[in-house]
Amino acid sequence: MRLPPLKTLPVFEAVARLSSFSLAAQELHVSQSAVSHQIRQLEDWLGEPLFLRTGRSIRLTEEGNQYYEHIVAALGQIQRASEQLQGNEDSQIRLAAYSSFAVSWLIPRMQQLQRQHPQLDLDLEMLSDLPHMSDRVGDCFIAINPRQRGFSSDLLYSEQMFPVCSRSYWQQMCDELLEAALIEGPEPDWIETAWIQRFTLLSATSIFEKKNEDWARWLAADDQRMQADTRVQHFSHMLLAHEAARHHQGIALSNDYMFSPDDSGLVRLPCHNLDTGDEFHFAYKTSRRNEPAIRILRQWLLQEASRSGLRKG
Repeated sequence: MRLPPLKTLPVFEAVARLSSFSLAAQELHVSQSAVSHQIRQLEDWLGEPLFLRTGRSIRLTEEGNQYYEHIVAALGQIQRASEQLQGNEDSQIRLAAYSSFAVSWLIPRMQQLQRQHPQLDLDLEMLSDLPHMSDRVGDCFIAINPRQRGFSSDLLYSEQMFPVCSRSYWQQMCDELLEAALIEGPEPDWIETAWIQRFTLLSATSIFEKKNEDWARWLAADDQRMQADTRVQHFSHMLLAHEAARHHQGIALSNDYMFSPDDSGLVRLPCHNLDTGDEFHFAYKTSRRNEPAIRILRQWLLQEASRSGLRKG
């Protein structure tokens, strides 16, 4: 078996993760020159440069980045195998999830997770956009429609979007619709899609990465088009539009993990839903599926998604 100098690999992992020779030296309790020597030794053995050095900054080369992905996974497997043999398995786990899902659904339930599984040490990474799944980012992921070789996943939620607004804004809407003789009572059981454009729409570009696209698709689901005179307030993220709706600024599109029927601050409007086609999955490396921390988190997420009504069937 032809292996590189094994003592160089933890040094390489630390430098790559910290993007710094000096910080790696501090973490490993060695001199910076010793770190530099180990990296040179590894690069000489591989016959490839692993880092680009520009002044005081460094970054991985393309080859270095590919090598890092394999090395960090291999070192992790060695660590976990050793802990299993010692009977001292690490219960720490890093979960990377979209910020809207993490803030609106996961964080409010983390205390319950800690009560049920006190041995689990969960580090939560909130991401606005999920990159290529790898051990460098997290041990497991909540990802939309994951299709990556070497990973398994379980469906948590099939997204549907629907309009919401504050209770006071809803009352204002009802008053205006009643005055226009479009409804007969104070709070209708159903409102027509076309009436929505009489009011301010709060649009989030993060959903479909295009201005007005969220409302354009919602309207199109009922064979409607956005009118030129429709008032639209734009936000970069769904969380911002949702919060603006809570503060009486208009109507936002929400979904089941962001909206709770118990939330007295928001009202779900009696309109149609938009099936976005996005499916949220709990994803993890197939080779790591039997690790206790991943098994515990997987089981809890599936149970909680079903219990809360997020996961149907």
